[in-house]
Amino acid sequence: MAVVLTVLVLFLAGFLAGFILLVVGAINFDFSNSEIPPGVNQPAKLRIIHIILICTAVVGRILENLGICTQVSFVRYMQGRKTLGADPKLFIKDLWFEKVPVRIYQPKTPSASKRRGVMFFHGGGWVFGSLETHEKLCRFIARESESVVVSVGYRLAPEHNYPAAYEDCLNATQHFLQHLQHYAVDPARVTVCGDSAGGNLAAAVSQTLAGRSDLPRLRAQILIYPGLQALDFNLPSYQQNRGVPLLFRERAAFYMLQYLNGNATKLEEVLEGSHISVDIKLKYRKWVSPDNIPEEFKVRGYKPRVLLDCTTEVFEKVKRFCEPTLCPLLAEDAIIQQLPESFILTCEYDVLRDDGLLYKKRLEDNGVPVTWYHLEDGFHGIINLFNSNWLSFPGGKRGLDNIV
Repeated sequence: MAVVLTVLVLFLAGFLAGFILLVVGAINFDFSNSEIPPGVNQPAKLRIIHIILICTAVVGRILENLGICTQVSFVRYMQGRKTLGADPKLFIKDLWFEKVPVRIYQPKTPSASKRRGVMFFHGGGWVFGSLETHEKLCRFIARESESVVVSVGYRLAPEHNYPAAYEDCLNATQHFLQHLQHYAVDPARVTVCGDSAGGNLAAAVSQTLAGRSDLPRLRAQILIYPGLQALDFNLPSYQQNRGVPLLFRERAAFYMLQYLNGNATKLEEVLEGSHISVDIKLKYRKWVSPDNIPEEFKVRGYKPRVLLDCTTEVFEKVKRFCEPTLCPLLAEDAIIQQLPESFILTCEYDVLRDDGLLYKKRLEDNGVPVTWYHLEDGFHGIINLFNSNWLSFPGGKRGLDNIV
């Protein structure tokens, strides 16, 4: 018996030591491959949050190797495990819109007129995120703007590839627009809103509905640091912020590939720009080009890149990157001109900053009114950290107040 206990203790000690080495190794790797610029407010907090995310991913990888669960499912579980209680100011209910799970937030205070409606699509790289991860954010928007907010639990990659997420958001939005009377929402004041991947989905849904005459016209679109293209991952912001948490340049391309086809086998080609032919790049250069980025955003070490061609085999894997419902920045002018008034939030230290800047220019060039709010000290994901107790960031609250 003593021998068995000794062996068991040694095994557990070895496992624990190995686990600690893995976590320490991952953290050391993070420190050597990440950078928090001096312009970020409260950099120590950002580092702590990033380390927590790394540790979660490492534990998930260990559990996957042990055959207990996948890394993705573990990370999703950890992100969504916090549940909030009842809200004294809101009615909150889970429903289904056209087979899509949604959570509706309705203010309890009586209203003399019909309320605004907000369709909200969460971020998370199309792989992560849920109704739970954006619960605080949706409650805040509903309370502070006195709006009916509908949060959409769309299908995630890699289990469900493009266009699953887009179709779920579109179908849920159409259903809401067809049944506004049930929620006392004004048909003239419905907005689509989303952060990161959710901003991509909001832009795509807004474009699809722009020409529809059988549904109420959207009042506005609110795009919070959206990812809007996959042709060029070497724009100034992708170079400057390549290692800034919480979204590295490599992960931005990885998530886009996960959404597209459920794997990242062509990641290197996408990162270096050899996934799209020169002809197609030149076709879209009028919209996706460093030339369209204001000069003040290029001062932090941007280096122009030579255009690379691609092989047919690589292009066949990623050719759907040219579809506007996946990359809304590539929509034709005739569609852009029909879009509603827009609000775009960008962050200086975010790889996706230039996607927002390029879309802002496209909208303005086509006569669409744009309100632009830029967080000079912001990083990707900051809005969701507006109220995270001691890990909160004032920039997140400032940005959210402007959205409201």
